Amino acid sequence: MEDQSHHDVRDLARFGYKQELRRALGIYSSFAVAFSYISPSTGIFTLYALGIGIGGPAFIWSWPLVAVGQFIIAMNFAEVSSHFPVAGSVYQWTKYLANRHYSWFSGWIYLFAGILTVTAVDVTVPIVLIPFLNNFGLNIPNNTTSQVTIGALVLVSTTLLNIFGVRLVSIVNNTGVVFEILGMVVFAFVLLIFFHHQDLSVVLNGHQLTAGGANPYGTFFAAMFMSLFVIYGFDTASTLAEETKNPRRHAPRAVLASVIGAFVIGAIFLFSTLIAIPGNADQYVAAVGAAKAAPPVDIIQQMPGWASELYLFVVFAAIYVCCLAIQTSTIRLAFGMARDGKLPLGRYWNKVQPSLHTPVWTCVLIGALSAVPLLYYAGAGLIAIAATGMIYLSYFMGNVAILIARTKGWPKDATPFKLGQWGLWVNILGLVWGGSMLINFLWPRSSSNPPLSALPNLNLSGALGNIPIFEATVGVIVIIGAIYWAIAQRRMPQTASIAPVEAPA
Repeated sequence: MEDQSHHDVRDLARFGYKQELRRALGIYSSFAVAFSYISPSTGIFTLYALGIGIGGPAFIWSWPLVAVGQFIIAMNFAEVSSHFPVAGSVYQWTKYLANRHYSWFSGWIYLFAGILTVTAVDVTVPIVLIPFLNNFGLNIPNNTTSQVTIGALVLVSTTLLNIFGVRLVSIVNNTGVVFEILGMVVFAFVLLIFFHHQDLSVVLNGHQLTAGGANPYGTFFAAMFMSLFVIYGFDTASTLAEETKNPRRHAPRAVLASVIGAFVIGAIFLFSTLIAIPGNADQYVAAVGAAKAAPPVDIIQQMPGWASELYLFVVFAAIYVCCLAIQTSTIRLAFGMARDGKLPLGRYWNKVQPSLHTPVWTCVLIGALSAVPLLYYAGAGLIAIAATGMIYLSYFMGNVAILIARTKGWPKDATPFKLGQWGLWVNILGLVWGGSMLINFLWPRSSSNPPLSALPNLNLSGALGNIPIFEATVGVIVIIGAIYWAIAQRRMPQTASIAPVEAPA
């Protein structure tokens, strides 16, 4: 019987690629890197104030809704990842299931969505780290300069870790996932048992949804942004397929397990923090809206000093490995595209260093591009909203390509994970969900998609100033991409076909 490692190398060769990256990830590491990208603690800490400030405690119901919608997407992606175990996820899938032009734009948008997500998570670290360090008497001011400085230092460190190889990334990442899961669950129960100030009915408190005569449905969809920012990135298990052992079998399982795990851990944490809201819940929500309360940090800090410090350290570790996982995933996407000649000057900066088995200059490039938004920093929340919307757009484009392929008879080959006759319906439901959430992202709102004129120091007015930030971000990236595509990519040859898949391993 052929050794699995040789089988994986031969399987990759069918796609026209040789094994350059180190294949060192097992099933747990594959799950851990996808879970770390999702990282419920990271997204919750970034936009918790937005969620509860807009929707009150009832915003928690957006969590299961988003989890179900994203699990539908994950099932579709799990099947595709079993067919195409190569670096690049959405870019690779659309390359084989659509055409080179559609694939290029899918990859281009997804690449910059990943870059913006790296920045958004880097500047989430100060939300936790500054209170943690100040409790030890350092007295770091929680201002823009401190946030940008800490974000930049985190970015430099994760870039260096990625340069020194996937095995080191895996060790750090696996350890961080254990900390996040145990820490969030254990401390959630501490909050529930010793610091419960609200009864169970607090999760039904929807007073904020109708405050000032607001439409409760529109308000709820705006509050949903916290949950939307958390549950994505599960395709990372597929993006790192060239570094995963037996990826056709392990990557799909990791994709689905990461969504389930993130949902359970996040639900426990959200519920415990709502139960631990001090005093009157409506008054607390009003304080959040007036920027006089900073959840969930101030909820956690009700615990004794040593306990809240330990909790903040656990969350810091979780957010850090989230930064690491997102950057690793984005690097692999850039590597996959540049290897195919799809990015400017890729053949010069995309070489794999033989001893480290990493594309060193690709790591440096993604780190440098992720630092660009720090030059104009308007807050972690706004970067997160733009980044998340672009991720959902990329997923939608991937699902469109998959659906068109299904109507033409795909899949025909047997793989370890398959949806069978349910594949078409899962795909359609995924597009309905993804399309509705894209409308939600595009909807102009001061809380979730403000106009450019609302950003500090831009001094924009008129038609340009009225453009919402998400539409403006997508527009700039697509326009730049379209110019480059017309000049350098429009006449590029079609990607070579691949050999038929072998029997499942």
